[in-house]
Amino acid sequence: MNIVTLLPFIVLIGAMFLMTRSAKNKQRQAQQMRNDMQPGSGVRTIGGMYATVKEVHDDTVLLEVAPGVHAIYAKNSVGAVLSDAEYNHIVHGIDPDDEDATDTPVVPDDASSLTESVDADGDSADKAVALEKTDALEKADTVEKADEAAEKTDAVEKADEADEADEADVKKIDLGKDDTVAAATSEDDKRDGGTDAK
Repeated sequence: MNIVTLLPFIVLIGAMFLMTRSAKNKQRQAQQMRNDMQPGSGVRTIGGMYATVKEVHDDTVLLEVAPGVHAIYAKNSVGAVLSDAEYNHIVHGIDPDDEDATDTPVVPDDASSLTESVDADGDSADKAVALEKTDALEKADTVEKADEAAEKTDAVEKADEADEADEADVKKIDLGKDDTVAAATSEDDKRDGGTDAK
């Protein structure tokens, strides 16, 4: 046989060997990455969900997908283990290159910071005045709303009274017609020789 006829087969077999070898290397690296997972590290699943590793078992991983929400996933579902800087940048929006990120105030999750004692910088007097103004505005708003509600209630009551008066007038008129008709009927009966039933 001629070597020229065998050359396409040799190239094809070589390409298949290289492709399977690179795929095996990627699988080995992914397996090593999954085995190196530690509790507390950030991960991205193959579905694209970001979570924090809480526990690592033989075939499963316990992930915290939201604060207080835990889910069990297969180890093979972890697509990438992320560095702390990358995880914080993606999930929390913290830019590691931004120096002002540490200077920005953190917004509290609860109102406990509003009830803490104030520094002795004189800020307490300013905050007390601001709180008093806020309380006064809230009270004024409450009084205005109560007055509006009372006015609406008065208007509704007057409208109801007017409706009742109109109904009473209509009844009086109707009764008057009925009495006239009844009287006319009894007079007709008397003329025709009918007797009154008493």
